[in-house]
Amino acid sequence: MSRLTQILQNSFIRLAAFFSVVFRNIFNFLGNVFGFFGKLFGLSNSGSGYFLEPDSAQGIKRETTQEKIEAEVTKALETPTAYRRRPNPQMDYYRKMAQEVKKS
Repeated sequence: MSRLTQILQNSFIRLAAFFSVVFRNIFNFLGNVFGFFGKLFGLSNSGSGYFLEPDSAQGIKRETTQEKIEAEVTKALETPTAYRRRPNPQMDYYRKMAQEVKKS
């Protein structure tokens, strides 16, 4: 790679990095200003639901997460856990050893 090409590439990288920092700061400032006025006039996405009817009027039934958790727990308990996919004689050896240690 020639020296001139390397100098041009490094200059371009530094110039691009400089502009990204400058424009990021400008866009953050503008975003903060417009965000402030948006919240001031009630145009934010705060989820307050100013312009929505109550859920009962819309025919929406809210689902609680507790019901989902209870359903998942019952499914998990139904699966059999006593079987092994592959018999492993080495594991039997270690189980017997653990039982002997537990007895003594």
